[in-house]
Amino acid sequence: MDLTLGKRGFKFALKNKKWILLAATAYGAFRVYHSPSISQKRKRISKLFSLLFNLIEAASHSAEAVSVITKDLAEFLRSDSDQIPNSFKQISKLAKSDELNSSLITFTQAITAGLLRGSGNDESGSGFTDRVMDKLFTKRGTGFASAIAGSFARNLVVALYSSSSFSGEASVFSDSKLRDAVFSDDGRKLIGDCVQRFVSTAVSVYLDKTSDVNVFDDLFAGLTNPKHGDKVKQTLVTVCNGAVETLVRASRRQTKDPGLSKTLTVGSKPMPTWMDRVSSSLSVPSNRKYVVDLTGRVTFETVRSLLEVLVERANGKVESYVEKVRERGNETRRYVRVKSSLLHSLCLSMCLQIVEAPWLLTPRN
Repeated sequence: MDLTLGKRGFKFALKNKKWILLAATAYGAFRVYHSPSISQKRKRISKLFSLLFNLIEAASHSAEAVSVITKDLAEFLRSDSDQIPNSFKQISKLAKSDELNSSLITFTQAITAGLLRGSGNDESGSGFTDRVMDKLFTKRGTGFASAIAGSFARNLVVALYSSSSFSGEASVFSDSKLRDAVFSDDGRKLIGDCVQRFVSTAVSVYLDKTSDVNVFDDLFAGLTNPKHGDKVKQTLVTVCNGAVETLVRASRRQTKDPGLSKTLTVGSKPMPTWMDRVSSSLSVPSNRKYVVDLTGRVTFETVRSLLEVLVERANGKVESYVEKVRERGNETRRYVRVKSSLLHSLCLSMCLQIVEAPWLLTPRN
């Protein structure tokens, strides 16, 4: 029974093998189509196509909006009417809306916070402000900042003079109304109140921000930093040079000016000059220790500077002498090498000549 059923099924399969093969192929395709990997890929492809469709739709809408705006702008420029098109009015309403302004503010705040956080994680330790200031204090940075400041000032002055309220040959400060408003009692009160508010606000903010910071500690820490030693010395030398130069010029001017005497008189009593004051202050016994200490420090620094200069010059001369001796030694070595090579070549040539002369090697009778 089973054998007959098997034979019938085999015959049926041979007769309908095309349909069976087609059904098997369809079933396999159905299973492959509904497999997990193919379904995930199918979902990704559908999302990609939907995204492309949305992008194309957004581009078409934006192109339509741009075409409407350009059409209205072209018609407005060609016409003689003063009425602004409705599209520009809608754009101005959109720009003035609170939602757009809040979105822009939030966006700029997020960008600024991200920049500050990213700059704060710098391994070098320098913050964003320090790097910006370093860039601004370079040659290119100063040129860029000066160009921006100059352009801002120029545009401000041009806009001020080109406005309708200040059009005329007279300057802004020559206007009688503005001058009267500034120099009036109310104007003085307004200016004084503004200055007072500005100064009080600046001082209060500075004190609040620096309440936990000791300025003198930071100042002395920066001055005593070994990295800033050369700059601090240069600054102190510049300040001392300027002070001494000013003092010497003032004393010479006072001595050379015939209208000024060595002692000035106030009423009937003569007022001593600064030289008399200095000499009288130095002659006080309590100031002798200070004078001796100051003289010792000046002498010590002078001798130390002189010794540093002498040592630097001596080191330079020693290095130059060593370099000259090294050069002479190299020249001597090259000369000896050349001479020795010449002597070796002569000896070798003589040996070859002796070997090639047979009469020297034959014995005599």
